[in-house]
Amino acid sequence: MNIDFFDALADLVKEKNISEEKLLEIIKTSLEDACRKHYGRPELSNVVVDLVPGDGIFDIYLQKQVADEVEDPLTQISVEEAKKLNANYETGDLVRVDIPTKEFGRIVAMNAKGTILQRIREEERHALYYQYYEKEHTVVTGVVQRYVDKNVSVNLGKVDAILNEKEMIRGETFYPTQRIKVYVTEVKDTSKGPLILVSRTHPELVRHLFEQEVTEVRDGIVEIRSIAREPGSRSKMAVSSVDENVDPVGACVGLNGSRVNAVVAELGGEKIDIINWDDNPGYLIENALSPAKVIYVMADAEEKTATVVVPDYQLSLAIGKEGQNARLAARLTGFKIDIESETEAREKGDLLEYESDYYDEEEYYGDYADGEYYEGEYAEGEYAEGEYAEGEYAEGEYAEGDYAEGEYAAEETVPEDEGTPEGGQE
Repeated sequence: MNIDFFDALADLVKEKNISEEKLLEIIKTSLEDACRKHYGRPELSNVVVDLVPGDGIFDIYLQKQVADEVEDPLTQISVEEAKKLNANYETGDLVRVDIPTKEFGRIVAMNAKGTILQRIREEERHALYYQYYEKEHTVVTGVVQRYVDKNVSVNLGKVDAILNEKEMIRGETFYPTQRIKVYVTEVKDTSKGPLILVSRTHPELVRHLFEQEVTEVRDGIVEIRSIAREPGSRSKMAVSSVDENVDPVGACVGLNGSRVNAVVAELGGEKIDIINWDDNPGYLIENALSPAKVIYVMADAEEKTATVVVPDYQLSLAIGKEGQNARLAARLTGFKIDIESETEAREKGDLLEYESDYYDEEEYYGDYADGEYYEGEYAEGEYAEGEYAEGEYAEGEYAEGDYAEGEYAAEETVPEDEGTPEGGQE
């Protein structure tokens, strides 16, 4: 009988994912309570339940004290009765008196069973909670079950998670049995089991997807320093490397874009800009405004504000559709960014002041001090004389047609994908 009991116990441990020690504790305390109820003595403290799976021991008994005069038969035993069990017992000794479980009534047995099952269910619920609590703030793969109103139920194995409508990527739809990756935002312990909330819009989803796809990120060689995201549309991610021989952007992009494309596909085609992190806020802001070209940046690290000057034809690209590029760059860097066109900056008188600061500082000499900005197409004045008088705008592809006269002749702007002069950076 004991062997069958412990075999069933082992099966229960596997099925409910509860530790054997915890399960034994539940059974022991439940049986002790049942004995006390059987005797009508809730305060009875000498009930003992021995459960030793390795030795196949399953015993229930009362531990009674040998007394010359018995006042409580449930806690004491007479000397004569004790000596019948063992002639060596003396007054004051503790004697084990087995409880015949057949004496238990059917109601007591049912109560014990009910208590054990209830405690097992509670422990199973706690075990599930702690199992998924460890997954909080990580990415997991789930299977879409069904729509509940406008929310989606996602099965994570032993429990379902809730993907709220506001945590879905706009325009994204799902079908039953579809496998999706979600970010676990919160795990709550409730009376009905763990309540798991997941997200497809959280910026950290992007981070964890790159950790899964990029070995260098997973190993800590490449660090993701900052992420700004507008779910379903576009994200910007700044990365750096602890190994100078590893290009962080190249590592995240992968061969022929294989790594970044895998993340983009998981996010339903969301565009991802990957830029180099720089501790210099000026360079960081310039990188963050990519793909727009920047002439220079004046950044105030204490106030967390920056003024950026870009070529006139790059203004719309720097701001982005509905301000998206500038907005994401501001979130990525933590700076409030004011973007000005070169013409606007000159009209306000800011450009000369910036140029003075720009060239007086020794750290900005080199490419910007005596290179492409002092010679060639940008050598003097507003690109030498007039509006793009000489250089690439005077000859070649811009010499005739829409760009031949005046400010882009027919009020056209230079297409973003055509060649543009590169800007400088503070």
